[in-house]
Amino acid sequence: MAVFLVFLRRSGPRWDPSRPMQEQSDWPAHASFMDELVESGAVVLGGPLADEHRVVLVVEAESQDTVRAMLARDPWSETHLRVDSVEPWTIRLDGRRA
Repeated sequence: MAVFLVFLRRSGPRWDPSRPMQEQSDWPAHASFMDELVESGAVVLGGPLADEHRVVLVVEAESQDTVRAMLARDPWSETHLRVDSVEPWTIRLDGRRA
């Protein structure tokens, strides 16, 4: 069984609720950083929830500390997004393999 860490990130103090995600300050740098995490295989799934103030990341990593250190390098870390919670997630059903 695969085990992943699910990170819930919430908008931070520099998040402007009147603007869509792609129009937030430093968007190109943040988007590039996140694309690199996907390309490296660290982020398996990710994206905003419907309210666009919360983002879910499913990460394959050895520990929460490893992922927290990785996310601290995000240009949006603590300004536009901050970690709200972290939960281990054990995958028991995976339709992608069917």
